[in-house]
Amino acid sequence: MNLPNKLTMFRVILIPFFVFFLLADIGLGKAAPIISLIIFIVASLTDMLDGKIARKYNLVTNFGKFMDPLADKLLVCSALICLVELEKIPSWIVIIIIAREFIISGFRLIAADHQIVIAASMWGKFKTTFQMAAIILLILNCACSLFIGGVDLIYILAEIVLYIALVLTAISLIDYLAKNKDVLKEQD
Repeated sequence: MNLPNKLTMFRVILIPFFVFFLLADIGLGKAAPIISLIIFIVASLTDMLDGKIARKYNLVTNFGKFMDPLADKLLVCSALICLVELEKIPSWIVIIIIAREFIISGFRLIAADHQIVIAASMWGKFKTTFQMAAIILLILNCACSLFIGGVDLIYILAEIVLYIALVLTAISLIDYLAKNKDVLKEQD
């Protein structure tokens, strides 16, 4: 297994630890969400790093093409579901985000069946960046608040970034479907 694939698997292995520290009430107080935040950031950085290494050193594999996006989806979806449990994010937003991921994954499976590779779009990359930023801010808000004039600025910033991520989620879905609508046509 090459280094990018090891980083991808490391990201998957980090997910249960991330979830445990974010949700477990183990007497660590505010340290638990900080530990989960650190784990999430490390996992997110491995996502960026594995792709760069794979492209730079020509280490792209079929395993990596399959597992890397799956690991990303598992990390982000786990975080979003935990944040619903912690009442930091409304469930309807998470449903929209996860539904988009299922639609695109299904779309990619159909394309792969026709030997078509659908690359990540600019909108998809923006979406992922804003989703991860929103998750980081929401987890940070589990550990601390920054009240100015009676307003929690961390939470307000997290909400703004979250709604931008939601809009980008919809835009990226429409973009994928519009650019690749021929994939859905039956091909002989």
